[in-house]
Amino acid sequence: MIDKFTFEDLGNGIEVCVSDEHRFGTDAFLLADFAAPRKKDMVCDFCSGCGIVALLMKRDFSPKYICTVEIQEKAVKQIELTVEKSRLSDFDVSLCDLKVFRAKTELDLITCNPPYKINNTGAKNQSKAVSIARHEVLCSIDDVCEAAKKNLKFGGRLCICQRPERLCDIMVSMRSHNLEPKRVRFVSKTPESPPWLVLVEGKKGGKPYLKVEQGLFVYNDDGDYSDEMKRIYRLLPQK
Repeated sequence: MIDKFTFEDLGNGIEVCVSDEHRFGTDAFLLADFAAPRKKDMVCDFCSGCGIVALLMKRDFSPKYICTVEIQEKAVKQIELTVEKSRLSDFDVSLCDLKVFRAKTELDLITCNPPYKINNTGAKNQSKAVSIARHEVLCSIDDVCEAAKKNLKFGGRLCICQRPERLCDIMVSMRSHNLEPKRVRFVSKTPESPPWLVLVEGKKGGKPYLKVEQGLFVYNDDGDYSDEMKRIYRLLPQK
């Protein structure tokens, strides 16, 4: 079967390679914005898929260095095509199981948009690649936190997006791996709807103190994007 790849323009000269199996959604934009790396940061994105979170951080924040870690060969091929077409520098691509991944230097920030569903729960997609992306077939929240602990410097951050029903799992796993939960933000479709996503930041070696940030909603009551989503999607005039 011939791979069907297309490219989508992210701006700033970055074109991301997507396929039916490895695409991206709103959660990637929210996670990249929530993580907000500094220009001096060494950054890594776990469970990268087509690489969208890392690419958005590259576009919007220009950290010193970025690497991606992805276990599926087709997804890695897509990231490599993106890097080549967009002529990206200081951007490494790793075909690797995050459970054995070791960064070439201690990291300031790790992001992860992990599988949302516990393995053996709910209906799985007929596509093996999609099932791996959605269900904890090859990695769990504990695996992500363990790998983050090994690769983050003291004071480094792990930022995760997940479904709200998994929040307790994230908190327990982070704390058990010396990644103290420091920030939480809930995302709703509208101001009246319950959260459909939660963003969580843990800090390696951090002291206990959790900040619950103001909720973010995607749409206004009139169905238009909220001002914050317009900023995240770059729909407002760029300064």
